Amino acid sequence: MAVDERKKAAVFHFDRIYLKDASFESPRCPQVFSEPDYNPKIDVQLHISHQILDQEQGIFEVVLKVTVTATTNAQPAFLIEVQQAGIFTITGLSPQHQERALEAACPNALFPFVREHVNHLVTHGGFPSLLLQPVNFDTMYEQKKAS
Repeated sequence: MAVDERKKAAVFHFDRIYLKDASFESPRCPQVFSEPDYNPKIDVQLHISHQILDQEQGIFEVVLKVTVTATTNAQPAFLIEVQQAGIFTITGLSPQHQERALEAACPNALFPFVREHVNHLVTHGGFPSLLLQPVNFDTMYEQKKAS
């Protein structure tokens, strides 16, 4: 069987990671610290976006945005927004596999960094540590495709 030399090997490379944006708000400080049974309800929202930086070279920016809202007694305790970004080189994939890489593989690579930033902001805001639960970005991608 002849090898098709025109076909390039697939490449998925993590070129750079950076914090694009981060914010922390605690509108009820310091009163929230005196609540006797502080047990906040935590809401986590994730959003994935990507853009082509260089079509010919297959270079993309992927941004994983997380918004964490903690409420106690139906009032906000804190609000965090973090945009963790990365530059990826992705070549040699079919359009379907490239989309999956951008929507699932890249966010998987970014998640540990965004998780660390969220915990850092929470603890430096004076609140107990908050570790985001693992996320299955492959399942999220499948659900997005199905809807």
